[in-house]
Amino acid sequence: MEGEVRFYLMGERAAVLASRAPASLPCQRRIWWIADRLHGDAGLIDIVPGMNNLTLIFDPLSVDGKALLDRLRALWLQEGQAEETSREVSIPVSYGGTDGPDLGEVSHHTGLNEEEVIARHSGAEYVVYFLGFQPGFAYLGGLPESLVTPRRAEPRLAVPAGSVGIGGSQTGIYPAVTPGGWQIIGRTEVPLFAPSLCTPTLLLPGDRVRFIPVAADRA
Repeated sequence: MEGEVRFYLMGERAAVLASRAPASLPCQRRIWWIADRLHGDAGLIDIVPGMNNLTLIFDPLSVDGKALLDRLRALWLQEGQAEETSREVSIPVSYGGTDGPDLGEVSHHTGLNEEEVIARHSGAEYVVYFLGFQPGFAYLGGLPESLVTPRRAEPRLAVPAGSVGIGGSQTGIYPAVTPGGWQIIGRTEVPLFAPSLCTPTLLLPGDRVRFIPVAADRA
């Protein structure tokens, strides 16, 4: 229903469709479908799908913002959804130890022992909702409710590349060294972003992801 979302202008160059939380896969598929329908529209500079939202950057000299909001609203009311992708990606993860320094904190917060945290995290199937924060960083939906853990009170200045973390009700992988506040429970050697490739990001919206526990190769 239209009342589930807001349509508004953000400044003079952006139009936003924002759905209510919590995020859901049907809502994300609807956003992907709308984004696909808008590709190629004259005057659009960028189309940015996010979690529960879609932002359109446009040229105000050639696009009327209010008319663009009307187009967004009309597309939303069509209730289209992107087709489900069959692409599945398995990512090996070394959990705990130096690779997952916050595994104990997640265990303490959830009341589960570390082995059960690993079993539940690796036993779930995740869906890439969108890419953001840094190139190749995929926000994954599907984290078991029993593993929901707040972010760290003090973010780290440098989270190693490949770190697998939990931030609230989401999980994700840091493609490159960066500051970050998610609870780090493991690490993978799989590269998430390679700018020299035709498709530089390993994961794309709609992909299904599974984590496979492996023994650490590092000391």
